[in-house]
Amino acid sequence: MADVKEYICDKSQRLDKFLTSQITQTRSQIAQLIKQGCVEIDGCLEKRTGVKLKVGQKVAVEFPQMQPSGVDDDALLAQDWIEKIEILYEDDAVLVLNKPSGVTVHPAPSVKEPTLVDWLKYKNIRLSTISGEERHGIVHRLDKGTSGAIVVAKTNEAHQFLSKQLQDKSMGRYYLAIITPPLKDHLSVVASNIGRSATNRLKMASGLGYAKEAKTVFAHLALSDDEKLQLIACKLFTGRTHQIRVHLESLNRHIVGDHLYGVAPKGEKSERIMLHAYMLYFIHPVTQEQLFFQAGFDTTMEDFMRKKFERENLNEKIVAKHIVECFTAHT
Repeated sequence: MADVKEYICDKSQRLDKFLTSQITQTRSQIAQLIKQGCVEIDGCLEKRTGVKLKVGQKVAVEFPQMQPSGVDDDALLAQDWIEKIEILYEDDAVLVLNKPSGVTVHPAPSVKEPTLVDWLKYKNIRLSTISGEERHGIVHRLDKGTSGAIVVAKTNEAHQFLSKQLQDKSMGRYYLAIITPPLKDHLSVVASNIGRSATNRLKMASGLGYAKEAKTVFAHLALSDDEKLQLIACKLFTGRTHQIRVHLESLNRHIVGDHLYGVAPKGEKSERIMLHAYMLYFIHPVTQEQLFFQAGFDTTMEDFMRKKFERENLNEKIVAKHIVECFTAHT
C-alpha cells in the first residue's frame, strides 16, 4: 500500500525548500525524492527541484516502497559482526541497536561490504523510506569504527518525528572516547564550523571557512594509570560527519585507534577506534514518553579500559548520572 502524504503551500517558495521544511530531511534527500518521480503538484508529476510553488498549491509525496537488499545472503551471514548486534529496544515504531565497531551503517557507492541496513532488510524489519533507498530507516548514522547506540525508524511518521528531535535537540547522545594527550580542562567546548577537507577528501576539517556549524563539549572522566590517556565524555549539539574526531583534532588531541585523524604514529595502539555511543535519549514518536538507553562496551574496548584505567575509579566515572552531571555547568 502506497504511503502518500499531502502538504499545502502557505507561501511562495521553491519546491525542494518547501518539502525540506515539511518532511524534515536534508535538501539532497528531498531532491532525490523529486527526481525519482515521487512528487506531484496539484495532481501533476513534477521532477524539477527548483520549481516555484504558489500559495495554496497542494504537494503530494508518495514515499517509495522499501527495496530488497542487493547483497547476497551468504556474503552477509559470513560477516563476524552479525552475532554481535544487540537489540536494546524494539516496538512497531522504533528499533534501538548497539552497533558493533567495524560495521558500515548504510550502503554507498564506495562501500563494498554488507551494511547494517542490509542486515535490517535480511531480518525483514520494517523500515522507513523517507531518506531514500540507501538509508532505509536510518535517522542518524555512526561512523564504521564507532560502536554504540543507534535508533532506527520503522515508519516514515516515526522517522520524521525523530528527525525533528535531532534538530530541536530533544534527542541527545553522549559518547565515550579514550584520547591522548589528556585535555587540560575539566570541560572543553569547541564551537567550530565543519566541512570537507581541501587537502584530504577522506577527512573533514574545522574552521571559519566551512559552512556547517558544529558544537561539541568534552568532559573529563578519568586519567589512565600512567596519565598518558584520558577517558572523556562527549556531548554533541550538532551531528556533523566525524564531528568528535575533527573537534578533538582542532585541540591537537586524537582518539586512540583513529588512523585517519591520529597524529602520533608511535602512540598507543588499538585494533579499533576507542569511540563509543554510550547513551541515547529521545521522545517516543507514538507514546511521547522520553526513553533512555545505555549501550554496553564490546570486549575489545572493555579490556582496553580495564587494562589502562584503575577499575574502581572507572566504574564510578561511567555511571550515567555522573556523565550527565558533568555537563550541567554547560547547558
